[in-house]
Amino acid sequence: MLRISEIRLPIDHPPEALPVAVAARLGIPRSAIGATSVFRRSHDARKASALVFSYSVDVAVADEALLLGKFAADRRLQPTPDMRYHFVGQAPAKLASRPIVVGFGPAGIFAALILAQSGFRPIVLERGKAVRERTQDTWGLWRKKVLDPESNVQFGEGGAGTFSDGKLYSQIKDPQHHGRKVLEEFVKAGAPEEILYASKPHIGTFRLVAMVEKMRREIERLGGEVRFQQRLTGLTIEQGRLRGVSLASGEQLVGEQVILALGHSARDTFEMLHGAGVFMEAKPFSIGLRIEHPQALIDQARFGRHAGNPLLGAADYKLVHHCHSGRSVYSFCMCPGGTVVAATSEERRVVTNGMSQYSRNERNANAGIVVGITPLDYPGGPLAGIALQRQLESRAFELGGGSYEAPAQLVGDFLADRPSTRLGTVIPSYRPGVRLTNLASALPEYAIAAIREALPAFARQIRGFDMADAVLTGVETRTSSPLRITRGSDFQSLNVRGLYPAGEGAGYAGGILSAGVDGIRVAEALTREMLNDRSALAASVR
Repeated sequence: MLRISEIRLPIDHPPEALPVAVAARLGIPRSAIGATSVFRRSHDARKASALVFSYSVDVAVADEALLLGKFAADRRLQPTPDMRYHFVGQAPAKLASRPIVVGFGPAGIFAALILAQSGFRPIVLERGKAVRERTQDTWGLWRKKVLDPESNVQFGEGGAGTFSDGKLYSQIKDPQHHGRKVLEEFVKAGAPEEILYASKPHIGTFRLVAMVEKMRREIERLGGEVRFQQRLTGLTIEQGRLRGVSLASGEQLVGEQVILALGHSARDTFEMLHGAGVFMEAKPFSIGLRIEHPQALIDQARFGRHAGNPLLGAADYKLVHHCHSGRSVYSFCMCPGGTVVAATSEERRVVTNGMSQYSRNERNANAGIVVGITPLDYPGGPLAGIALQRQLESRAFELGGGSYEAPAQLVGDFLADRPSTRLGTVIPSYRPGVRLTNLASALPEYAIAAIREALPAFARQIRGFDMADAVLTGVETRTSSPLRITRGSDFQSLNVRGLYPAGEGAGYAGGILSAGVDGIRVAEALTREMLNDRSALAASVR
């Protein structure tokens, strides 16, 4: 098949317009076009008065070679790549040991799934609870201000991405099309098929819950084992080689291949790993605040007269501003038609995040407005970033009144550096509630100054972005892991053989899709290592 890109059509075009446009692009009759499938569909919103869909389409034609020669200089016409997933190997009938996967977020799920599909029957250890129990505990914080430190937005089946917008797009390099494998497995588990071609696919929290359960059952059907409420507390390391793990229950598991898919909030585990001598280093991350606007304002700014068109859905945005100070401020985890949620995993701390359902039909749009920081801002070693996060989250708890309410301020008051005393037209969505205050002390002075500079700059791209009644809620600190558990080209820890850091917590992903892809890549590396070890053992016996 051939892949033809940049076919632009009005958003209200009839279905037949697409194959007609393909035939016109190729200069062949419509009847010469065979099977057609949409690989990607996006909308071009650069001109709100003239929105169009832009398609990439895979088509079957009679003489591919002739057309490729005819359009050799046109990069919009290429052979369709092979995006099928190819396993790197299969486990032997008898396993000397079973690989262990620590963490059951996106990286852990896909690492375990690939291992299970390859016959390795992985053992998965998840410190939190199964997803439905975890959902109840999470609602306990949102509705009753009761936090379970082991079962919340950060910990439990599905990982932090379960309570998010469920975004399934990334800018990572993916030459082996592992992202396609992630999306196809999600569709098998119940995701809508449109995620296979939408340019910015998303699922939403409610759908993710059922999907995660189905994927867990598939891993178990293939011989894998998923154990909940199993917190990792120690490693057994002998001469630089992993030999096993210890759990909070006191159980010791023998294991020479362990995938660490911890998530970015497993702070006590990071401390344990550092104490055990596992190599890690501080890395940049970002801190900031959540901002809420009426979704209608964003729709109007982005889509103009097409605002509200069901084909387009709720509008999103992606913004960045480079400050005079040299710092960058950008929008993070933008959630159209969503809510701001309580995302702490530690007592007496407040953390915000954003979440949307598949429908994206809540009244507000929200996004993190965050400032990039580096280890120069928090010197002190690999764990210094965690210390800064905790300091800011504790301060937010105090500013919010000490009851898990979040400190909030209207944008007009924030820019004028005065406390807010009453809300305007934007009603904040954060639960268990907000406490109006002055956010000037919620972040370091350099971050507050950068955000104050950025908001009017963003308003030049999205009219009304700095509206006085928009609401800022603090704080956003869990944008990514503040450290990296560094690994080599073989995906193993630099100084502990058999330990495979993976996903967002290890510093190698940033979102559901990229974490899933990283989980696949690490599972493949582990598979190669286990098969190589078996071959070497067999050769020595001979």
